[in-house]
Amino acid sequence: MKRDALYSYAREHFKSEPEYLWSNLPGYAVLRHHDGKKWFGIVMNVSGTKLGLKTEDQVDVLEVKVRPEHIGSLRKKKGIFPAYHMNKEHWISILLSSPLSSKEIYELLEDSHDLTA
Repeated sequence: MKRDALYSYAREHFKSEPEYLWSNLPGYAVLRHHDGKKWFGIVMNVSGTKLGLKTEDQVDVLEVKVRPEHIGSLRKKKGIFPAYHMNKEHWISILLSSPLSSKEIYELLEDSHDLTA
């Protein structure tokens, strides 16, 4: 999945535009609720080694909030990792180039939107 597709989905379904909050991290974008300030997603580019991958190359990830009881089973899926930036008990990192379908990623984004409302 490409960032543009993810941002289009967030725009269409949640009226959320990516916000680039850190000038020193131009690849980091926050997705917020349109009627508030709560984050429901963060898109970042990080070194693969930060996720435990065997590459220094930059990879795009989406962090979303999930129900704690789902964390263990989700982390067993290829392309899902403990959260890089957020609380690891409630958030996961999804490798955007993972084998997960767009539908699966969108469903996780929707769940995160609901959980952070």
